[in-house]
Order: sequence, then C-alpha cells, then structure tokens
Amino acid sequence: MEERTGRSQSYEVRTFGCQMNVHDSERISGLLEASGYVPHTGEGTPDLVVFNTCAVRENADNKLYGHLGQLAPVKRAHEGMQIAVGGCLAQKDQNTIVEKAPWVDVVFGTHNIGSLPRLLERSRHNREAATELLESLEVFPSTLPTKRENVHSGWVSISVGCNNTCTFCIVPSLRGKEKDRRPGDILAEVQALVDDGAVEVTLLGQNVNSYGVGFGDRQAFSKLLRACGQIEGLERIRFTSPHPAAFTDDVIDAMAETPTVMPVLHMPLQSGSDRVLKAMRRSYRSKRFLGILEKVRNRIPHAAITTDIIVGFPGETEEDFQETLRVVEESRFSSAFTFQYSIRPGTPAGRMQNQVPQEVVQERYERLVALQDRISAQLNAEQVGKRVELLVSAQTGRKAEQTHRLSGRTPDQRLVHFSVPDGALVPRPGDFATVRITDAAPFHLLADSPAEDYAVRRSRAGDAWDRAQADSCGTGAPSGGAPGTTMLGMPALPPRR
Repeated sequence: MEERTGRSQSYEVRTFGCQMNVHDSERISGLLEASGYVPHTGEGTPDLVVFNTCAVRENADNKLYGHLGQLAPVKRAHEGMQIAVGGCLAQKDQNTIVEKAPWVDVVFGTHNIGSLPRLLERSRHNREAATELLESLEVFPSTLPTKRENVHSGWVSISVGCNNTCTFCIVPSLRGKEKDRRPGDILAEVQALVDDGAVEVTLLGQNVNSYGVGFGDRQAFSKLLRACGQIEGLERIRFTSPHPAAFTDDVIDAMAETPTVMPVLHMPLQSGSDRVLKAMRRSYRSKRFLGILEKVRNRIPHAAITTDIIVGFPGETEEDFQETLRVVEESRFSSAFTFQYSIRPGTPAGRMQNQVPQEVVQERYERLVALQDRISAQLNAEQVGKRVELLVSAQTGRKAEQTHRLSGRTPDQRLVHFSVPDGALVPRPGDFATVRITDAAPFHLLADSPAEDYAVRRSRAGDAWDRAQADSCGTGAPSGGAPGTTMLGMPALPPRR
C-alpha cells in the first residue's frame, strides 16, 4: 500500500489474548505486507494501527477503549491514519465499537480476517467506517499469508471454534462451533514451515484433542502427532490446549512414542472442586483430572505440566477453594495461569446471583499464587545441575545488559537465561545450545556453564535467521539487544561494561 507520494504505508498490530490471537495476528501482518504495507519501525506514527482483541476478561473492553482514546488525538494530528479493530471483542461488540469510538475506520470479526485489506480500502474511499462481521468462517486463517514472529518456530491452527458450553466462557459464541482442518492440509502447512527453516511447531485449537470429531475419527489427533513426528527437520512439536474430558490414552501414547513431541502438557484444571466444575459445565471431575496426570507421568516421567485456574467462580465457598488447593498440591504443576473470575456479559455464569465478593476473590487468589510459586520454585530447583539443550530465542531477559546472557527454552518449555563462555561460539536464534543449569528461580532458570559443559548445534533455523537478517540489510537486533547494534547473522550479546 503506497500513498500518492510513493511512500509505503506502515502498520502496527497490537495483540491481546490467547495463542490463537497471536496466530491470527501473524496472518494479519502477512495480509498487510502482501497488500504493500510495511512494518512500523518505531519512529514517528504508523499509518495503520490494528487491534486484535480478546473478550475473555472483564476489563478487555476498558483496555481497548483506553487504547482507542489515546489514539484519537494522534489520528486527528496525522491525516490519512487508519485504525482497525478485530478479534473476539469486535465480534462481540460489533457496531458498539464505532458508536463508542467513531474515529475507528474498520471493524472486522474472527471469521473474516482476510477481508481486512478490502475493508481498509473501502473505508478510505468512502471516508466512513467499514464494518463487516460474519457469523461463520469465511477462510480458514492458516490459509492466509503470514508473517511469523520467529523464523525458528510457527503456529499451525488445526481447528477453530469450540463445541463445549463452559458457563464462564464466551469464546464459542464468538468463534463458532468447532471446525477441523483436513489432516493433509495441516501436514502441508507444517512441511512448508519446516522448508522455510522452522524447527519447532505448535499445533493450535480451542480443544486440540477433540480434533477429528468433525470428520468422524476420534483418534485423529494422536495420528496427527505421529504424522508430524515423521517430518524430517522438525525437531520440536507442541500443542495447546487440550480438554481433560476428551483426553484419551492414545494421545498419551503418541506423546510418549514420538520423540519430537515435547514432554510438556498444558491441561486446564479451572477448579479442583467437583461442585464448581459441575457449575462451570466442565465435563470431568478432580479424580478424572488427577488420573490423567498420573497416566502422563507414568509414560513420560519427566513431563512438565501446566494449567489454567479460575478463582472466585460464582458460588465458590472456602471448602471449594480448599479443594482447588488440594488438587494443585497433588498435581505439582510446573506453572499455572491463575485468573480471578470476572463477569462476562452473555455467559451463563455472568447471570448467576451468587457472585463472590471481590475482596474474598483477591485473598484466595493470593493464597493460590503463593502455593503455586512455592511448587514452581521447588520443581525448578530440581533442575539445577542438569544438562539441557535449549532452542535459542531472539529475545533476551530484562537484565541482559547487566548479565550478558542470552535466552532459550528447554524441551519442557522452561525459560533459561544462559551465558556464553569466553571464546565459545555464540548461537544464533534458532540454533541449539547445550548448557548446565546452575541456579533456579520460580519463573526461570540460569545457566552460567563452564566451557566444558557448553556446546552449540547450529541449525537450519539459525541459517534461516541469517537469511532474514540479510534480507533486512542486517539492521534488526533481537529484542533486548544493545541499542544501535548492527546484526550480521549473529545475536548481539549485551556490551560488557
């Protein structure tokens, strides 16, 4: 997209919410660049700002309208600037967004991401807001152009939508009933990512393990994991998120028997109370949940298991909350995404009368976080002394300039900040570094390995990163690198003071 001056229009995508939104934002970026837009460099004001929204949390609306309010005077001062709003909140609020923020140019929903360039042009031509929200999927998002955040890894959507009716969740009404992609299309996309240099792929779905119901194969997900494991060059396979009610032994077997499926499982608990689970319409109970974890650990003893938990669901008593603490203690999660329940208009739970007072929710939340932090710290401490292979990322820690460390992920997805011994090979993002863990904190590990415990395995993904840097004239530095650093195929170590 070029103005009449010949200058390419710049864009910026701001993403809120889950991994599915991250996946969609990569498609939005790909669509815009295929239409001639260029990424905003951070200098000046972008010509287009796209908000990819989430509707799961109570303050999602306030967060969006706060950002839109901040942009209103910016837009008035920059003729021709456009603002677009998409995602779940756009699908939910529809025309309300333009009523509350009439300076928004385009509103599009979860089912028609591919319409964005056309809607931007329509709004520009008509000099009025263009709104289009479909009730069913127009084009499967993974068939659209994409711009990946990391050349070494990629998201692959295997399904969209959800057939469950959890009383706290608005997602099914916004993304529709589950729709599965054909296995051949998924494997073709995975192969294309690998051909482009990716060594890691994450399979995405609202409930990935219910994949196949749409075409009558209840073991389709385990078959898909095994088939991905046969793709040469693909070294790490992940998936999120499964549902405990549909989690079957064939999936556990596929995880255990496919070396490239990583030993990590995100299994949403939501509550440890059977009474609350019933009120949530979660079709499993705590015994079933703990039984799944036991089976996984019997087959994959070193598996790291993470979870989601909601505190303060309507009607939750102290006894119910104690059941959640009990299950968390027994489950030994490596980490947990913990949420304070908030009313979502349009959900059954939002209409329940027995809402828990906020001060009670806050106090319970703090107790739960303290328990999980203790467990996470204990499990991370057990990693000290182990030698692990990391997939090196382009991002470094907040203290990288002081510590001179790079960052990477273990097979079980733990974050490790590591130093490169003097004179040793510096890995590129996408390369693999073997290090020995020397220290642990609740949310990350440290590895200041001596030279004898350090090794680098260069990879196709590292080569792809080199090519991406060359394509951008070697000017892009990984996040957290030294300001003004020129990249010539190697990640920047923060300068030693």
